[in-house]
Amino acid sequence: MIRFIVSALVLGISCVMASANAFQFNPTQPTSARNMHTFGATTMPVGYYEYCRRYREECARGPGSTMIKLTEPRWREIVSVNAEVNSAVAPLTDIEIFGVEERWEYPTTVGDCEDYALLKRKRLNEMGYPLGALLMTVARDAKGGGHAVLTVVTDLGDFILDNLEQKVVLWKDTEIYYLKRQSKEDLNRWVSLVNEEELLISSGKSQAPSTAAASVKR
Repeated sequence: MIRFIVSALVLGISCVMASANAFQFNPTQPTSARNMHTFGATTMPVGYYEYCRRYREECARGPGSTMIKLTEPRWREIVSVNAEVNSAVAPLTDIEIFGVEERWEYPTTVGDCEDYALLKRKRLNEMGYPLGALLMTVARDAKGGGHAVLTVVTDLGDFILDNLEQKVVLWKDTEIYYLKRQSKEDLNRWVSLVNEEELLISSGKSQAPSTAAASVKR
């Protein structure tokens, strides 16, 4: 177990060394935090709202536990699910698949970024992981495009399952600007991952993309 934990932390360090400092994308998140801080309620993504209209029973479910203990077997499961879904689903936009700008759906052979995240969430939940620790998360990628990933909340940090990345890494070892995610306590409530007041104070004006306008494109 000790070797596993050390390996996970070393993986995080190597990711930081290999990429740009993720905190340039998330300047209001504490630099020492393993788990992301949230900054109050924000708007629900329209794609999630429409998803809940189609899958009412899914969205009526409670969160259960809000964090998992990250063991070596669980780590292997998480890595495996991320790789399997990424390999099984080919990336296409919602326009290409459905002819609409935004639609959150469980993919079969093709999907947009939020579809990958939904399927990973479903598979892990079926394996016994609580929904309160499997949070749909809306963001901007390094180029500023709309993006969505799955956040797995653990006692060793928030780990990100991304269709653009085969590795599962800590949130702060990614080049992603996190905007909002589901609340751990109420999955139909969304919370901001950006402290916009702090940005306004430190820079004179907010440089962050609006959390209210976070559509998902990839």
